[in-house]
Amino acid sequence: MAASSPSPASMSGHELNRCLFNALKNGNTQQVIQLCKIAPQGPLHVTSIHKDTVLHLACYSKQKDLAIQLVGMLPNTPNRSLTKVINDVGNTLLHETATSDRMEDVATLLLEKNSELLSAKNVQGETPLFRAARFGKIRQFKLLAREVDKDNDAEGWKYQFFSDDQTSILHIAVITEHFDLALLIVRTYPDLIDMKDGNSMTALQHLACNPSAFAGTSELGLFKKLIYYCIPDKKGTVEEDDDTKGTDTKRYGIPDEKGTVEEDDDTKGTDTKRYGIPDEKGTVEEDDDTKGTDTKRYVKWLLKLLMWEELRREKYKHTSAWELAKVLIEKDTSWEATERTALNKGKKTDQEKTDGSSGLLLKTGREGLFIDCKKLDENQGQCLDEKMPKTSMTGIRRDETPLFLATSWRIKKLVVEILNHYPQAVEHVDKKGRNILHVAIQYRQLEIFEMVIENGMLARRLLRATDAKGNSLLHMVGKNRKGPKMETSEGPALDLRDQLVWFEKIKDLVKSDFVHLFNHKIQTAEYLFAKNYSKLHEESRKWLEETSKNCTIVAVLIATVAFTAAYTVPGGNQTNGKPVLLSRPFFVVFTLADVISLSLALMSVVSFLSILTSPFRLQDFRDSLPQKLTRALTYLILSVAMMMVAFAATIILIIHNKQSWTEIALSSAVFVPVLFFAYSYSPLYAQLVKAGSYLSDLIVKRIYPGGQNPNQYPLDRSQRSGCQITEV
Repeated sequence: MAASSPSPASMSGHELNRCLFNALKNGNTQQVIQLCKIAPQGPLHVTSIHKDTVLHLACYSKQKDLAIQLVGMLPNTPNRSLTKVINDVGNTLLHETATSDRMEDVATLLLEKNSELLSAKNVQGETPLFRAARFGKIRQFKLLAREVDKDNDAEGWKYQFFSDDQTSILHIAVITEHFDLALLIVRTYPDLIDMKDGNSMTALQHLACNPSAFAGTSELGLFKKLIYYCIPDKKGTVEEDDDTKGTDTKRYGIPDEKGTVEEDDDTKGTDTKRYGIPDEKGTVEEDDDTKGTDTKRYVKWLLKLLMWEELRREKYKHTSAWELAKVLIEKDTSWEATERTALNKGKKTDQEKTDGSSGLLLKTGREGLFIDCKKLDENQGQCLDEKMPKTSMTGIRRDETPLFLATSWRIKKLVVEILNHYPQAVEHVDKKGRNILHVAIQYRQLEIFEMVIENGMLARRLLRATDAKGNSLLHMVGKNRKGPKMETSEGPALDLRDQLVWFEKIKDLVKSDFVHLFNHKIQTAEYLFAKNYSKLHEESRKWLEETSKNCTIVAVLIATVAFTAAYTVPGGNQTNGKPVLLSRPFFVVFTLADVISLSLALMSVVSFLSILTSPFRLQDFRDSLPQKLTRALTYLILSVAMMMVAFAATIILIIHNKQSWTEIALSSAVFVPVLFFAYSYSPLYAQLVKAGSYLSDLIVKRIYPGGQNPNQYPLDRSQRSGCQITEV
């Protein structure tokens, strides 16, 4: 190899870069060493278009042995400081090394060469320690943290622990979902718990905005649930291999909403697709479980086939996130900063503009100072100050407490834990005068709402509260639902029905004098509901009309077939008009099934016509129209089933002299269309049955003739009385 190496005189700069890059790409360690010996800058020769040196690329691609040899080639007193050896995003050699636990020895050697590398920041203001936290590299973080702790005071720690946008190592570990490392940081540096980033958010607030960290098994299938429950809850730190962690996508400036790019298991860790560079063995590194004997490889393949590895990581993430949450909650007292001045009980204050607009709003804080909300984001419910620095990793600024954030994101487990530690936090009021029930209603969090109102003493006070704009709980129902909307198969009519049920439920819970209460815009809750849901009302009307028309056509066709079959009986008629197969037992089955099918089809047609001719008033979408649609679909499905029974009886009558297994096979086959039809309509029908439950209403009326017990039935049940809403 040495004999075939070109001499410096015969090699141009581009040719040298090409040879170096190919050697790195092919994992040819010896050729890289030889080329570095003839390169002008040696291992610090710039090779890539991103100004990466050979050593940058070796560290980045986790070619450990090569990197160690290249570091050894560096002079003890280099011509330029290693802190000046950076690529186009300002990453030093230690920045690249910090993204891999496997390069721990290389990091130690670099620090021995130049300890100032520890304090170098890239263009994003990230130190190597910060990058280790960002990528969740626990061993690298421990190594760099020990070096930081040696010679730094409070100011030095602040420089090391925070990026230029005020994001701390604890924030970034939570945002990138490296909860094991975040737990280590909390226990090592507890002062970071209360620190806020550029969005004025603590680590617990970020955690309360991440429902996937506490996700249960509701979205898993039956098989995945079984595997999930079989996985033990591992205690302590879960140190994963580098190839299962994130990658440096920041160098291209294309982070996702959490600041990292989520990759699959085959591409995590090395980002070799950027340069196509394998490790020092010429291949992309595999984690430890895939090394060794063929038996280990087979077991690894089998576990991946069973989704064990994927679910194991998911469960460990949930476990470590919950342990972190419990530690952070113990130190959190943000709920104590309640805004008493915002509780104006529906009376206008001098600080609020009276022009009816949603523009500039002045509110008095706890210290009597005016807080100028220059931009009020209605989608997120936040008061934004454009001059406030924002964390690039998280986007919009959120200044709500973890309790309210967990409520809005439906993290019931976190809400329960906060209230268990601090039960008095349930009375917290934010700067908008909202309590936890206002937030739960506005984001339609049913479970949290019902959990809070279980306590009668607290419920009475919370149910009667109004926010800073005079909005009662009924007004919050009248506002458009906030938060991410789940895509369902229910349709707009049933969505509107759910909102009406919410309104009626809250109306039964609050005092009667709150029903006609005006807010600061001179709006009652009923008026606000009708105004904000007018678009959904129109969409629901069109959806019901289209559904009824389409189903009516099907019902008429079934009725036509059933009517025709009554005059063309199987086997024909005798000369006296009697059916030839009248004496057969299945002839009676055919006759009954045909008559029932015809009757049900006509009943279905009448039911759908009653929907089409209804006035489609807003209150009709609560009980009347969903019940009519439920009955009509029930008649239609039963009509199809009876028609197929009649068809099966006809086939059996015609082939009555065949073997019994033939009759069974044909009888079973004719029900395939019925099953397919029922399966197609099952999502809609299931939601209608759940939403309608008109039979339960009749029973409730008999049990509670004087009125329904409002606390006895959940919101997804139909209520007894109608909802009288004023039309707009």
